[in-house]
Amino acid sequence: MSLSQAVPEAAPRTTAVKAPMTPRPFIWSVRRELWEHRAIFIAPAAVAALVVFGVLLAAIQVLGHIGNVEVTGVRDAEAVTAIPYVMGSFAVLITGFIVGAFYCLGALHNERRDRSILFWKSMPVSDLTTVGGKAFAALFVLPVALFVIIVVLQLIMMAINAVLLLPSGLGVASLWARWPLFDMTAVLAWTLITAAFWYAPIAAWLLLVGAWAKRAPFLWAVLPPLGLCMVEGLGFHSGYCWRLLGDRLSGGFDRAFSQVTMNEAMPGLAQIDPARFFSSPDVWIGLAAAAGLLFAAVRVRRSREIG
Repeated sequence: MSLSQAVPEAAPRTTAVKAPMTPRPFIWSVRRELWEHRAIFIAPAAVAALVVFGVLLAAIQVLGHIGNVEVTGVRDAEAVTAIPYVMGSFAVLITGFIVGAFYCLGALHNERRDRSILFWKSMPVSDLTTVGGKAFAALFVLPVALFVIIVVLQLIMMAINAVLLLPSGLGVASLWARWPLFDMTAVLAWTLITAAFWYAPIAAWLLLVGAWAKRAPFLWAVLPPLGLCMVEGLGFHSGYCWRLLGDRLSGGFDRAFSQVTMNEAMPGLAQIDPARFFSSPDVWIGLAAAAGLLFAAVRVRRSREIG
């Protein structure tokens, strides 16, 4: 028997071929926005931290006088605790809306100003994906971040209130039953969802102005609508544009909630009205306008290089 017959042939090596990773340009575009614009998280979180600091100072003062103050009932304690919840949540929401507005205004403008558009246009990402990622970050990621920050803020405030009310002998469970966390969370989530739909045309307008304006995008975003309202008022003696602009800036809460009175600290769970909101023509007209403005922003970004 020959040597070649005695030694078996070595089995051919098989190398596992890894499947190529599927590129996900939209997801990476959104990640880029979160990496470059961390202020959309930091600013609301900083305001929430200031609210917690203020609540802690107030709690220390109340604990110092707990022996001289007699809590007469759940209603009195609820009045004390409800106001910080509403004011704290409102402060974080306002901060988030302001940060979102300036983010939309500078998202497409800054990349031309610092000439980074030359780098990003060298990447295999279309203008549609880039603009869509920026709109997604403003209308979806930012509301989710605000929701998480406000819920954490409310939990911390509830823990502080629990410590504050224990020496008074008042049942914390009975107080929270009249100011429930679940209802506040559901109302907050619905508020942010409707705000994203309602403010979509404003965000798209700011993105378009940021892509088009070479200088002072804030003035270009504000002055044309105000000028149109003034021309209508002086020339036609009507206020349709003023009412339209004011209604769009108001947030659409009269469509999102039913029977909200000025005496209420916040709407209740039973006042959430999705049918009323989504059946409003103003919602769909605004979304159609937002789609047109975003398409215009894509076209402008495609044609403009450096500002």
